[in-house]
Amino acid sequence: MRFTIPLICLLPISTFCTGLLKAQENKNLAYPDEKHFKNMRQLTTGGDNAEAYFGFDNEHITFQRTNPAEGINCDQIYFGSINTPNNEKFKYTRVSTGKGRTTCAYLMPDKKHLLYASTHLAADTCPPTPDRSVIKKYVWPIYDSYDIFIADLKGKITKRLTNTKGYDAEGTISPKGDKIVFTSMRNGDLDIYTMNIDGTHVKQVTHSLGYDGGPCFSPDGKKIVWRASRPQTPEEIKEYKDLLKQGLVMPTKMEVFVANADGTDVHQVTHLGKANWAPSFAPDGKHIIFASDYEYERGFPFNLYMIATDGTGLERISHDNSFDAFPMFSPDGKKLIFSSNRNNNGGHDTNVFVCDWVD
Repeated sequence: MRFTIPLICLLPISTFCTGLLKAQENKNLAYPDEKHFKNMRQLTTGGDNAEAYFGFDNEHITFQRTNPAEGINCDQIYFGSINTPNNEKFKYTRVSTGKGRTTCAYLMPDKKHLLYASTHLAADTCPPTPDRSVIKKYVWPIYDSYDIFIADLKGKITKRLTNTKGYDAEGTISPKGDKIVFTSMRNGDLDIYTMNIDGTHVKQVTHSLGYDGGPCFSPDGKKIVWRASRPQTPEEIKEYKDLLKQGLVMPTKMEVFVANADGTDVHQVTHLGKANWAPSFAPDGKHIIFASDYEYERGFPFNLYMIATDGTGLERISHDNSFDAFPMFSPDGKKLIFSSNRNNNGGHDTNVFVCDWVD
């Protein structure tokens, strides 16, 4: 679930959409203050490309893409390898069905399947987006038609993992390859759950009122990190509940939380105000990288930051004056992948970038 709400292929459902996008090595892609970034490459060009995640092999990635100019009207999932020379092209293949809206794809440990959420059982078409001119708030839709599925790399769904009323999405897999952590509204609120890799033994791990979402495991699989809203005043609680009844959340006030994977020892990491989200662990398991707009009164731009799990040592990582988000390290800790508005000629395209990470 991302800030921008982008997608279906116009090709027949049995056909895969493939694209060839020039992978770039361009010194101007990184700013002088971005000391942790080296050899940055732009993997995608055009449209809205986000939530790119590494597989277990440090090479293959999944990401979701919207581009109405190509007939991709709401998010679909794509797959490709970043191990191409910088002067060659990044090749990506659609691995979702092309039906409905999809989100939050993650490669399975067997390297032959992936996990993602989809609304396709409700309708082949894209679900409606909120009319913000009527709601007059920045909101995300929480489609109750989202369920979590496993598919092979040819786009065939092989298993349905969730089958409960309400929203089930935002799943990621433990580095141990044994557990999935995800967000669900099965109890009437948006909480985080874990389940075995085969969908069994579902356990609720958060219990506080508010939107708990975007969870990820630590490198050793013992902890989770996520974003959360925590409405406090009667007015905030009413607003949250009223929006939730409409299948909506307002993501403009979120903080980063950490807990043990079983839900014990919950503690809030950031206390920055604004929207602090898209967190994931650094390779050392002691730091978290995330996106935030806390430095800007108007709620924009978004940049990447790193902080220790005890809330100390906040460091700004990226310095683009627009949008940097969805950071994730490769399992070996050598690379960072993220989405950004940089290098889009002043437009609104969001693209996927990858770089070597320098401590």
